[in-house]
Amino acid sequence: MPDPLAFSDARVTAIEALSTLFALGREVTSVLDLDELLAKIPQLIARLTKFHAFAVYLLDDRGEELRIAYSVGYPADVARTLRVKAGHGLVGAAVREGQPLLVNDVRADPRYVEAVPGSRAELVVPLRRKGRVIGALNLLSDTPGQFTETDEAVLRQFAAHVAVAIENARLFERERRYTSTLETLAEIAREFASILDLDELLARIASLIRRVIDYRTFGIVLLDEETNELEMKMAVRYGERMEWPRLKVGSGLVGYAALHKEPVLVPDVSVDPRYIEVVPDVRSELVIPLLLKERCIGVFDLESPELDAFDKSDVEILTLLASQAAVAIENARLYETIRRNKVRLEKELRFAQRVQAALLPIDLPKRLKDVEVAARFAPARELGGDLYDFLAPEPNSLVVAVGDVSGKGVPAGLVMVMARSILHSLLDGRANLRTVAVETNRLLKKDLKPGMFLSLLLAWCDSKTRTLRLAGCGHDRPLVFRARTGKVERLELGGTVLGVVADNTKQVAENEVQLEKGDQVLLFTDGVTEAQDAASKPFGLARLEQTLAAHGREAPPSLLEHIQAQLSAHARGRDQHDDITLIALRRK
Repeated sequence: MPDPLAFSDARVTAIEALSTLFALGREVTSVLDLDELLAKIPQLIARLTKFHAFAVYLLDDRGEELRIAYSVGYPADVARTLRVKAGHGLVGAAVREGQPLLVNDVRADPRYVEAVPGSRAELVVPLRRKGRVIGALNLLSDTPGQFTETDEAVLRQFAAHVAVAIENARLFERERRYTSTLETLAEIAREFASILDLDELLARIASLIRRVIDYRTFGIVLLDEETNELEMKMAVRYGERMEWPRLKVGSGLVGYAALHKEPVLVPDVSVDPRYIEVVPDVRSELVIPLLLKERCIGVFDLESPELDAFDKSDVEILTLLASQAAVAIENARLYETIRRNKVRLEKELRFAQRVQAALLPIDLPKRLKDVEVAARFAPARELGGDLYDFLAPEPNSLVVAVGDVSGKGVPAGLVMVMARSILHSLLDGRANLRTVAVETNRLLKKDLKPGMFLSLLLAWCDSKTRTLRLAGCGHDRPLVFRARTGKVERLELGGTVLGVVADNTKQVAENEVQLEKGDQVLLFTDGVTEAQDAASKPFGLARLEQTLAAHGREAPPSLLEHIQAQLSAHARGRDQHDDITLIALRRK
């Protein structure tokens, strides 16, 4: 007769295993950092079964090759370099078949490929997610017969949790990288557009691109249209300059990309007949053409000593940057040409100054009930890229617009004029600030060159309801001085700059605040907070807040005089590097 105590012990053991498995599954799926997750997996598996070596294998995007993403007990060089084809070895076979493999004597299995010396037993469990195999868990033991069918069943269930956790961590990492990349791209685009000296621009491009893509060797090759040759204008290897020979268009990977105006991604240059060796020990290369409409003006060339160092996401990011860099390079070249015609340029700029000055508000709007306004504008160059305006779409209301065009000088000034005209055509008594911002973006996007954009803030003051409605598109947040408390508040506002995406309906930030008696709102451009002293220290938002707190009870013109005095004292004679716009609005 069966021993009832044995049944009882088996049931307790099964319950304990299920309880442990549930706890481990919950623990593994709670980790969103991929590196932390991979390191945690063997620690958790050790609570389920014994092993002397462990590895997480992950499939590449093509589903053809497995690499070790994390290992314990593997030789360092094996963990770093081992690549396993799907279907090859026990790991590859389990992945190809999508089923676990339990081999308690690996020496008797012809599929076994030794990675860890002394291994005698192996348990491979595929990682499946939504019917698709994404990799495998591989356990090795130096003891024959170490693993059991129970281990296989438990590890199969645990692998399901691991697969979900890995996919979640990858998704989280992609989203984090995507957000970070977008922010970096916007910053890089802004800097590209602000540099008009070609040598400085090329050096800065090489420096900035390293923030989004790691490279060993990077070159900016520009086309000499007279000789039809590609000339290396900027070559960097491990941060040091180097020399490259000229190449004919069509020659090598660089020449091929320039001729066909398309990216060239080569995981292994040793098998590509187009490759021409210039730098020793290069294993993979990525070439991106610099295109202005249908014209190629050069290429970006990235090289690495590692196989398959670049991927499709690198191609996408570099293609975006290349389009912005091409415009910036062309602008820098044009600027050099313009600089050689200084007399004619200065004459035209003086005329443009008069036109721009005529477009800015000459007289401040008539005082509305309980509201007074003041403004100051100081361009950094002959023409400014800052925008400000006052509009009265209906009685007892005032709309204040303030914006900042990327870059400086003539291009920024022209965009400023364009944006001002659009706002005047859109703002009326029925206008909705979000709608105005969205339509302004649509009209600007059609005409703006890649890499140019406009930050914009619209503020609608209603003296009847004593409210201030705000719509922000990537502009600096306004400040509010509260007369009752004497404190300064930063109004929450963000949004995305105009002229970058075709439809920014969901990227306009809105806010609404109540203005009590004596409250004063300060609108400004980043030329204020980024104004530098002789040591390149910025004026900063904190100092601006302090000035507002100290003088917020004064009338708007007086407040702006104090801020201007603080800026002048801070700069101590240093040339202004960005346009400065200040607008103060106070409820009396």
